[in-house]
Amino acid sequence: MTEDILKILADSTKERIEFQKRQISLKEMKHKAQHAKSRSSFLKTLNEQKMSCICEVKKASPSKGLIARDFPYLKIAKEYEEAGASAISVLTEPKYFLGNDKFLAEISEEVRVPVLRKDFTIDEYMIYQAKVLGASAVLLIVSLLDEAELKSYRQLSESLGMDALVETHSKAEIEVALKSGAKIIGVNNRNLKNFDVDQAKSTVLRKFVPAEVIFVSESGIKTSADVKKLKDYNVDAVLIGETMMKSRDKKAALKELGFEAKI
Repeated sequence: MTEDILKILADSTKERIEFQKRQISLKEMKHKAQHAKSRSSFLKTLNEQKMSCICEVKKASPSKGLIARDFPYLKIAKEYEEAGASAISVLTEPKYFLGNDKFLAEISEEVRVPVLRKDFTIDEYMIYQAKVLGASAVLLIVSLLDEAELKSYRQLSESLGMDALVETHSKAEIEVALKSGAKIIGVNNRNLKNFDVDQAKSTVLRKFVPAEVIFVSESGIKTSADVKKLKDYNVDAVLIGETMMKSRDKKAALKELGFEAKI
């Protein structure tokens, strides 16, 4: 599984999407997307705050296995919102993260904050699908897409009223993301070859992203000291999954990390 996790996930996702296309055609999904209602702006929300926290709804992961045996996903999402989350990330990949499209569809109807569809986007079908499911933003991973796809998928997302979080793992990938016109760039601190986490990755790579582009640090953020260090490097947002999922009191956990409830 650690040999080339992204390739495994991409191959699995391709099979899933080909199956889904047989249930609902691309033409039909496009039609549904054109008539889907507008949601809160992910980009605008992240721009409005000095430092934003994106809390993740995640049942499992390849690196950690089962994270939440009990998984009341709607309750978790509502608790995140009440606790002060700026946005919510929802895993929809079913095989390795035990995600489900319905988690996103139901959560987006129940919360007012923007919702990110966290999946392995490898087909334009998934962009239209994300809009239909109620996403405010989609995840685009530089290492899964060529430059033309990256730019095309970002533009398509924006044309549908969504934003794109463009995930990178190196300076070279950041350059590709910027060339594609990315407005939100994430750095994943997790090495997807061996699952090791190195937060220094975000602090080292921060200087290569211009100030006008939102910079998101992803993975391995566990303490207020972690958040403070990232804030000192002018990181605009953090995406926190496992730490929040394992916390019984979401409000207390976010407060401990340095984020206050807004509602």
